Amino acid sequence: MNILLTGAAGQLGQELLPQLQQLGSVTQVDRAVGPGKQEILMQDLGELNRVEILLNRMRPDIIVNAAAYTAVDLAEDNAETAFRSNAELPGCLARWSERNGRLLLHYSTDYVFGGDASRPYTEQDPAGPLGVYGESKLAGERLITASKCRHIILRTSWVYSGHGNNFVLTMLRLARERPSLSIVCDQRGCPTWARNLAAVTQKVISRSSSNGSEPGMQGIFHYCDGEAVTWFEFAQAIFSTAMQVGLLQRMPEMTAVQSSAFPQKARRPLNSVLDTSKICKTFRIEPAGLEQALQTCLQEMVENE
Repeated sequence: MNILLTGAAGQLGQELLPQLQQLGSVTQVDRAVGPGKQEILMQDLGELNRVEILLNRMRPDIIVNAAAYTAVDLAEDNAETAFRSNAELPGCLARWSERNGRLLLHYSTDYVFGGDASRPYTEQDPAGPLGVYGESKLAGERLITASKCRHIILRTSWVYSGHGNNFVLTMLRLARERPSLSIVCDQRGCPTWARNLAAVTQKVISRSSSNGSEPGMQGIFHYCDGEAVTWFEFAQAIFSTAMQVGLLQRMPEMTAVQSSAFPQKARRPLNSVLDTSKICKTFRIEPAGLEQALQTCLQEMVENE
């Protein structure tokens, strides 16, 4: 099969490439321009017909859309840009997919929820985003659903990897720079290694393709790795593992604080834990554990230094 991967240069896109190559030929598309690369301007979608032209030329069997505007606080002042990347682009991809009978796999976020639930969120729970980022991602979901194209939307949370911008790399940098750190302890979610999400993507596409257009294998699904923690607990795990593999020479002193200690433009949900029962049952997937994923991720960082 021919697969179009958008957002190929991002932390998830880089992990997706080797997984998708197991399924067929992959064309990578991103903002980067260079020899042999296609160009699509994810932050300037005033001319959506450019995307249509690109799709008509490539004629992919499957579109995997990992392109997104993920700067949660900046989105508050850049709503137009966030909605172009997170809503208008997915909507354009969905409409093309519907007209041409193709599968669109798209990623969304735990931030579509308001965070006031006392249990993990299921796919049936009503959304209630607290900021522009979550609103733009929810708008993208709705445009895809409204297009009636064959689609799979994977909501995920707290994604990290050994490259890009993410909580793990930020914590490691700060631990080297400062003797003590204050870390939020009242927000709870599920950290997800980008490689695990990429592997799940490969399984979902493979099993969905082998079962044709079975309705139960379409729609919105939640996937995150299998342990819910606070940011404080996640930082503890990062530092402990980093000490074990040799990325840190000393453990910083840690102080647990409330979200109010770090005023930010965008509000975050206090509970954004996702219930993964549906994807586990439908695609026979077992969520990976945090400890092993973090260990492998940080060990690879040591080997790549």
